[in-house]
Amino acid sequence: MTLQEEVTLVRAENQLLKEQLAQALARIELLEAELEQIKSAPPPFAKSATPKRDKADKPPRRKRAPQHNSARPREIPTKIVQHTLDDCACPDCGYPLRTPQLAHRRQVIELPPPPPVEITEHQVFKSWCARCGRWHYAPLDLSGHVVGQGRMGVRIASLIAYLRTTLRLPVEQIQQYLQMDLTVHQFVISSGEIVELMHRLTQAPPIKRAIQALYEQVRSSEVVHGDETGWREEGQNGYIWSFSTPQGERLYEYDQSRGGAVARRILSPQFNGALGTDFYCGYNEYTGVHQRCWAHMLRDLHNLKSKHPTDEEVQGWAKGVQALYEGAQQLLQLQHELGPPSHDEAPEKRRKRERERAYEQLVEQARQLGLKYARYPRASPHPCTTLANRLLRHQDELFQFVLVPGLSADNNLAERSIRPVVVMRKISGGTQSPKGSTTRMMLTSLFGTWRAKGLNPFLECLALLTQTPLPSVPLI
Repeated sequence: MTLQEEVTLVRAENQLLKEQLAQALARIELLEAELEQIKSAPPPFAKSATPKRDKADKPPRRKRAPQHNSARPREIPTKIVQHTLDDCACPDCGYPLRTPQLAHRRQVIELPPPPPVEITEHQVFKSWCARCGRWHYAPLDLSGHVVGQGRMGVRIASLIAYLRTTLRLPVEQIQQYLQMDLTVHQFVISSGEIVELMHRLTQAPPIKRAIQALYEQVRSSEVVHGDETGWREEGQNGYIWSFSTPQGERLYEYDQSRGGAVARRILSPQFNGALGTDFYCGYNEYTGVHQRCWAHMLRDLHNLKSKHPTDEEVQGWAKGVQALYEGAQQLLQLQHELGPPSHDEAPEKRRKRERERAYEQLVEQARQLGLKYARYPRASPHPCTTLANRLLRHQDELFQFVLVPGLSADNNLAERSIRPVVVMRKISGGTQSPKGSTTRMMLTSLFGTWRAKGLNPFLECLALLTQTPLPSVPLI
């Protein structure tokens, strides 16, 4: 290679290196600019800094409500202990002290020693009549003091029923509480006597009358919500039927069957109000006003959309059904904003016609949505076929809450009312006899009704047995 060729080659390499160096310098400059921007900007997880406001522009602090602007209220003392200096002299220099004043108070809340049970022996004397030739006994009436012909008083019976029903304690724990190693009530009672006491309690005339009145109140109510759950009796599967009213009545009854005849028997032909239930077929035979639970429908729609997240046809149909419910709720909200029902007949008739017109439109839209996918063959059904058939089957039972004031669109009242029975089943596992099932459900109905109305079940049971009005202490 000649010298001229070598010079040409070196010059070409030099030019290439200059170009690469220029590109590298440009890239370095760009990266340095990005680095400075990153350093000056906050991290993506940090909140953006809000500009500080001037104190003059800052709104005044909201003052605390007067009822919350005080210290913890003191209890009314049942006993006062005064602490004073014994010798009335200064503990430092011995100079006599004068004008003692109250410095501060300190309250200590404590339970008094529990008294043992009170055992009253009623001694009945008899006298002989020489003319009649027979003994005459002194009258003894213990009604309101004892349950039936047993020895347990009404206060013990009410306490045991409260522990067993409201607090859902097992029989063994009730025994431990009453005995507590002879330190609480110093009262020993057998498990069999506790069970028998509960049976006698439900046979007391005041309790039986209260149960009968509860049935009548539920059957005469304008709105009733029903539900059922499993229960075991003598190891066999059965069902607890629950019927609840918005006013607070709670009615529970055990039956081995889950058929619709049980609901008809409990409600009886006397009931002609609005019935709210889920979509269980046992309630299909009810011919009165019937509202099906939208919470169940919306839950099934959510599951349908979750199973077919990419199917736009399924997503659109499910959103259309949900839009029906939301439209009905918006209609109720508008009526609620108009205020309570008026005594004027003309506006009430107009509002009733508006509800009926909206009801007809909602039912027609539900029918159209149901017809869209209900006619698919069973061999190859559409994902929406099941819910579409439900819409057609219950199209007139989905929007009764639009027509009936006070009727809820869901069945949450019945679901919440039957939850204590489910917890009771998980604790005890069921009952051991038909008599035990009847007793448990009767007491659960009464105590559940009192609790739902905000009353103290123990005091209400005691007042019912003694037939004496007692001060009702509301539940917290």
